[in-house]
Amino acid sequence: MADIIDFISHQDWDPDSMDKEALLACLAELRAQIAELDEREPEDMESEDYESWGQCHEELEDRVDDILDRLEELE
Repeated sequence: MADIIDFISHQDWDPDSMDKEALLACLAELRAQIAELDEREPEDMESEDYESWGQCHEELEDRVDDILDRLEELE
């Protein structure tokens, strides 16, 4: 999960400064990261691992939403 966390916490990430091609590439990467994360969902929903997993998943989904919003603005 460290690779995913590194990806989502990147400080230079700014969809407003990306062109359509970069946004689509980032969107594909985020969706791949979400799929990978889904495969590693902890079984114990009460565990700290599950809480960390959920926070990471939510952050990735928020980034996807940001990209989709930006792509809509560009059309």
